[in-house]
Amino acid sequence: MPFIPHTKEDTKAMLETIGVSSMADLFKEIPSALQTANLSNLAPQLNESELSRLMHERANLDNHLTCFIGAGAYQHHIPAAVWEVTSRGEFLTAYTPYQAEASQGTLQLLYEFQTMMAGLMALDVSNASLYDGASALAEAILMAARHERKAETHKVLLPRTIHPLYREVVKAIVGQHDHIELIEIDFDLKTGQTTLEKISGDRFTALVIPQPNFFGVLEDTDELTDWIHKKNGLAIAVVNPLAMSLLKPPGLWGEKGADIACGEGQPLGIPLAAGGPYYGFLCCRQDLVRQMPGRIVGRTVDAEGKQGFVLTLQAREQHIRRAKANSNICTNQGLLVTASTIYMSLMGPEGLRLTALASHQNTVFLQEKLSKLSGVNIIFNSPLFHELVIKIKQPVDEVIQKLAKFKIQAGFALQKYYPELGNCLLICVTETKTKEDIEFFTKKLKEVIDQPVTTRAET
Repeated sequence: MPFIPHTKEDTKAMLETIGVSSMADLFKEIPSALQTANLSNLAPQLNESELSRLMHERANLDNHLTCFIGAGAYQHHIPAAVWEVTSRGEFLTAYTPYQAEASQGTLQLLYEFQTMMAGLMALDVSNASLYDGASALAEAILMAARHERKAETHKVLLPRTIHPLYREVVKAIVGQHDHIELIEIDFDLKTGQTTLEKISGDRFTALVIPQPNFFGVLEDTDELTDWIHKKNGLAIAVVNPLAMSLLKPPGLWGEKGADIACGEGQPLGIPLAAGGPYYGFLCCRQDLVRQMPGRIVGRTVDAEGKQGFVLTLQAREQHIRRAKANSNICTNQGLLVTASTIYMSLMGPEGLRLTALASHQNTVFLQEKLSKLSGVNIIFNSPLFHELVIKIKQPVDEVIQKLAKFKIQAGFALQKYYPELGNCLLICVTETKTKEDIEFFTKKLKEVIDQPVTTRAET
């Protein structure tokens, strides 16, 4: 942002123009207790050079931890060019392309994004993104219910192997619809995979299929897809998009392929950022396109035969009558989609595949190391992508705290959301981890679990 100095006369003229008497009036809605920061730890009258030096000194005090946490947000290498281009003014400040003639650059980028995502998922259509992976799943379920119009009630099977926060969001959004029943499916404690053994009934609207699931385990997607199709329901895939460059994509699952694919786009060039913002993606078969929320960019030609890009489908409440809209999505995470489009363009299919493969190989290496430690058990015996679950002989929260002293973010404790997995830790390894990182993690974990357990009296 450029520095634009204003004289007192400039400031006075601007305030008079907008009808405000003072600068303080611009911030009167902010409680007074929040308006003044406590700067008691700063020396008085620092000049710019001194303040800059102080800030660099403080920044160096921050811990740069080695991250082994995944659980839906993943640390990957992002080429410098991705955000250098994304941060250009024409992308950084762009908004919804209401006027196609003035938004050809934005529209073309969204069109390229849709093309890449549809190709990655092996499905016919992609929209121009949604808020995040959790709300994308909720929208996919609502799509499935709209598709089956004749049914008075809709039963949707929602495995517990789906991200627990995704399930909470789905319940919050879809739960407002009385005609949709969400049925949770349990998982096998040996394999970590979704099990359909206890499901009874001949007809379901949809089955949600994660790949990989929240435990990092690979599901038998062919079997699950064919099962729900025999029940006259739709298969909704929730996938890690990077993993799809290495694994069979949803459009090829089973005999007919999944009907809808959705998920979180963060692994494609979006950095970890304390919870976001991220974006969701949504793809489907051609015959479901009218049920898709949001918007779709299409390519066409103008009266002179020149190529142009337009909003082909605008099924959101800002574009059509609210009662007819498929969703109340007002906008999307367009800036993040820009970054992902540039990331996928730079990496190419082979670059994405090699990144996914390196992540998987590093995870297998860690699994081999951990399996040799006394007091550590690998919980699930199924194939995995780049996350695994271990059980340790000490309280997980205590182990996480102790490893943090070695600048290691050890993983995600599962007991809160999965009580049956007490003392279990979900660990993620991506291509950003070296062999030395993994060996250091293993070494320090061994040291920690070999220490006596800290009792409450000792603390």
